Amino acid sequence: MQPIPHSDMLQLKRWNTPTIYNGWEQLTKHNAAQAAFNLEETRDFMPQMGAMVGYAVTVVIEPSNAAHKANANAWLDYRRYVASMEGPKIVVVQDLDKPNVIGAFWGEVNSNVHKALGCVGTITDGGIRDLDEMNNAGFKALARRLCVGHAFSTPVRWNCSVEVFGRQIEPGQLIHADKHGFLAIPFGEEPGLLEASRFMDSNECETVIPAARSNTGCSAEEIIEKLGRAGAEFSARAREKFQRQGEWR
Repeated sequence: MQPIPHSDMLQLKRWNTPTIYNGWEQLTKHNAAQAAFNLEETRDFMPQMGAMVGYAVTVVIEPSNAAHKANANAWLDYRRYVASMEGPKIVVVQDLDKPNVIGAFWGEVNSNVHKALGCVGTITDGGIRDLDEMNNAGFKALARRLCVGHAFSTPVRWNCSVEVFGRQIEPGQLIHADKHGFLAIPFGEEPGLLEASRFMDSNECETVIPAARSNTGCSAEEIIEKLGRAGAEFSARAREKFQRQGEWR
């Protein structure tokens, strides 16, 4: 069962990942400075596609190791796993060769195959190739870098915990990702995420942002006082909202 309705997924995609983080920060029981988002730098190779949202399907690869090609059923079994999971799906790939990139799991063929299986994109700490063709397929990728060859990019294991860009991700986690990086929502913290994100964005737009932008004719001291009042109002609104729901940390 999906933890949130598909309609919420569509609306979450309208916001950037930092905005979703601002909402999640109000709901989480975890340390928001240490949980959920990538710790290493990612690169979004399709920023024009905007954000992607989906549930993690996971796979581990080791393109430098030719021995993995001996498993003739690997691709068939792996694709059955991907097809069995509810979508939309984001494929999270741990490359055992990192920080080196020996070969790319992703290119024109694999992107189209995964798109047919209900996947919207990937987060891989390895490489990608066929960038124009991946764009044409509408398959978004956050990756370490571009790569020319595929080497021995066979699935090694899947449906398992993976570590990418310093973050541990479990199969089925809700992920929001864009050019800023990715946010992997801890299990059980998906409900209310959309509402909290909307609220925090509106809260900023109604308090601190207008206070910072409408200062014609104000002295520096007046601006500072104005910003202080707006910041206090921002915090009070959030406190009232999430205390009422029993969610304020």
